[in-house]
Amino acid sequence: MKGMIRKCAICGEYTLSEETCPHCGGNLKNPHPARFSPDDKYSKFRLALKLKNKEESQRT
Repeated sequence: MKGMIRKCAICGEYTLSEETCPHCGGNLKNPHPARFSPDDKYSKFRLALKLKNKEESQRT
C-alpha cells in the first residue's frame, strides 16, 4: 500500500518506508488504530479479557 505512514518501534520516527526505519534500521509498525465496526464479532472477547486483566490488577 503506497503512501501508508509507518512508525518506528525503536526511535519513534514516522516514515513512508515499507521495510525498515531509515534513521535507525528498526522495525516499522502501523500507528493507526483498527477501524470501528458496529458489527464487531470479537468485541465480547476483548471486553472479557479487559475485565479479567482489570480484576487481576486489582488483586495485586
